[in-house]
Amino acid sequence: MDNLFILLLALIIDLIFGDPPTSVHPVGWMGKLISLLEKRAPKRSPNARFAFGIVMVLFGVAVFAVPAFFLLEYLGELHRIIYIIVGALLLKSCFSIIGLRRFALRVKNDLNDNNLKSAQIKTSALVSRNTENLTEPLIVAATVESVSESTSDSIVAPLFWFLILGIPGAVAYRVVNTFDSMIGYHGKYEHLGKFAARIDDVLNFIPARLTGLMIVMATFFSRGNTAAAWRIMVRDHSKTESPNAGWPMSAVAGALGVLLEKVGHYKLGETNGALSIQKIDAVLFIMYIVTAIWILLCFTVEGVRFALTS
Repeated sequence: MDNLFILLLALIIDLIFGDPPTSVHPVGWMGKLISLLEKRAPKRSPNARFAFGIVMVLFGVAVFAVPAFFLLEYLGELHRIIYIIVGALLLKSCFSIIGLRRFALRVKNDLNDNNLKSAQIKTSALVSRNTENLTEPLIVAATVESVSESTSDSIVAPLFWFLILGIPGAVAYRVVNTFDSMIGYHGKYEHLGKFAARIDDVLNFIPARLTGLMIVMATFFSRGNTAAAWRIMVRDHSKTESPNAGWPMSAVAGALGVLLEKVGHYKLGETNGALSIQKIDAVLFIMYIVTAIWILLCFTVEGVRFALTS
């Protein structure tokens, strides 16, 4: 029963306050730790960098998830209300609904104000690509892609691991996902970030596919194209380099009837509709519906679990 209260309170905190400043956000602390460790990584040997990357991830999980486990164990015996409040704050730090919405709307507002340069800069915080020369349609596409993928990474996946492994599981997921977002790339971090990228792929395998299915379900409420969402998801999900990102992104491309393109890398969907600024509102609406569906499922799972154990 406590998990139900923790989840409910965490949602209320997110919906009312959003994300705290980076300086006091655990994800911000994770980023600082990753930057600190990255500076101490071996510079030349690929094998040494790969091994150091493994140690980095395991150390990061130990620093954040293990203390969360023991803290909650202690608080659970000390005081139930304190346990629920602290648990909710920890869980809230692992997912973001309002923060994702705010990022997307900032890009939209810049485009509405014809401030392309500012929109390009803000988009660079959402996607792993050079945004300096992106046109308005490509900025809209990047924002739609980011909201689609983040619906899985920042909402569905953390709560999935909360259901499976409790709050420490959600914290551990967020650590791995943060490592992946910072060093899980080819090029400079080819070997150092490979372990983080592969573990993140494993942890997001089920959540990404669940998100894709829920996006298809969401079209019944968002006036999206249900048939196209399913068809494009099945057809295009494997076109992205990530084995997971293509599922929610291609489902949204089909639902909105647009072509989502990362130039030189992939094209998802079909050129049926223009990538207008309004598509940002449309993908956010889908995100809201998917979130509502997922939260309902989470409460159902926890309710059934409580009924079976009481």
